[in-house]
Amino acid sequence: MEQFIQQIASGLANGAIYAGVALALVMIYVSTNHINFAQGEMAMFSTYISWQMMSWGLSFWLAFVVAVAFSFVMGVIIERAILRPLHNAPVLSIIVVFIGLLAICNSMAGAIWSYLIKEFPTPFPKSSFGIPGIIGPHQLGVVVVTLIVLGLLFVFFRYTPLGLAMRAAAQNPQMARLVGVRVDWMLALGWGLAASVGAVAGIMVAHIVYLDPNMMGGILLYAFASALVGGISNPGGAVLGGFIVGVLENMVVFAGNQIEKATGIYIVGNGEKLTVALIIVITVLTVKPAGLFGRVVVKRV
Repeated sequence: MEQFIQQIASGLANGAIYAGVALALVMIYVSTNHINFAQGEMAMFSTYISWQMMSWGLSFWLAFVVAVAFSFVMGVIIERAILRPLHNAPVLSIIVVFIGLLAICNSMAGAIWSYLIKEFPTPFPKSSFGIPGIIGPHQLGVVVVTLIVLGLLFVFFRYTPLGLAMRAAAQNPQMARLVGVRVDWMLALGWGLAASVGAVAGIMVAHIVYLDPNMMGGILLYAFASALVGGISNPGGAVLGGFIVGVLENMVVFAGNQIEKATGIYIVGNGEKLTVALIIVITVLTVKPAGLFGRVVVKRV
């Protein structure tokens, strides 16, 4: 029973990371109808900024704030300077731009900081944080930080004039313009927020997977799976999808280990975690293409 609870707790910690990146993906998709394939690399680059600030003597949380602010500015600049001119470009052109951004972020991080794996510190005290035997201090800290960020985003989009304007610009740009909302800048701010959320996820996961330019490759795939499971057009669904994928992958691996112990037959283990996530995605999309919490949009033709 203790191992079962450990796997659930670990799955929730992993799911918190997936939820953060999935939310960033959905924020971009809702406003532009495109998937930002460079989201993981942007988060990785911001994590390196945080690591660099700490190597220069800043505390973890101060470096955290600097990196998140850097991510926000980077997201706004990318939207205004690169994607805005491509507003009416073919979808394939925009996909190529996203892939190009991915390669640029990865190569720049490698050129500046090298491809050697680096340890990333944790800000959470080992002695007084966590639940012994169930969840470690850093894993619990990841869940807490993610929930705080999600709560702040919920309040921002639900109760602030700027947040409401950004929602209006994403959901109905034409009507938003009629009531005086500067849609172009709202979309740019949305890109900045999405980049900031991704940076939080990158900084939180770096202690677990260690810091290197390729650290977010697998995480982005899990986040994409989470967004599809929850509903690619539903931010809340993407967050729930992250936790669902995180727990399910651990439960499947745990069941496979138990079967192997009982019968000696190997079925699934840690090496197949990504395969499990993709099977979950295929199953959900086959049964419910809009995702578990997404809505089917019907257009008249």
